[in-house]
Amino acid sequence: MEIIIQNSDRKPALSIIILNGDLDGSNYQEVIHAAKQAQENGAKYLLIDMENVPFMGSAGLVALHSIALLMQGKELPNPDDGWSALHTMGSDAQAGMQPYVKILNPQASVDRGLQKTGMKQFFEVHTDRNDAIESF
Repeated sequence: MEIIIQNSDRKPALSIIILNGDLDGSNYQEVIHAAKQAQENGAKYLLIDMENVPFMGSAGLVALHSIALLMQGKELPNPDDGWSALHTMGSDAQAGMQPYVKILNPQASVDRGLQKTGMKQFFEVHTDRNDAIESF
């Protein structure tokens, strides 16, 4: 997977994380690390561009959830917790939309996965980059 971090000049600080390739158990921690880097460099909000992610496994859902928790200043789930991390994710999704992380252009299969797991209740999804940036 290729991960690119772009910083926006808008305030409050926004970074765009562009993902290219499958998001799964082999690389989800790299995606979380990229979000930590963006936050350490001052980002208060993240837009995750998933236009070039043809597949996202359950580890990818854990990565997205972990990034949202990170941006809220909350403790991240232990990746060794497996299903309990997914259970926590479901509970958070039921709590409603979080404002710090939004998703841009998920491919149909990724969008279906977000819908099936209830994560579209937790993440605002956009199809237009400028509209997404302005929504923060």
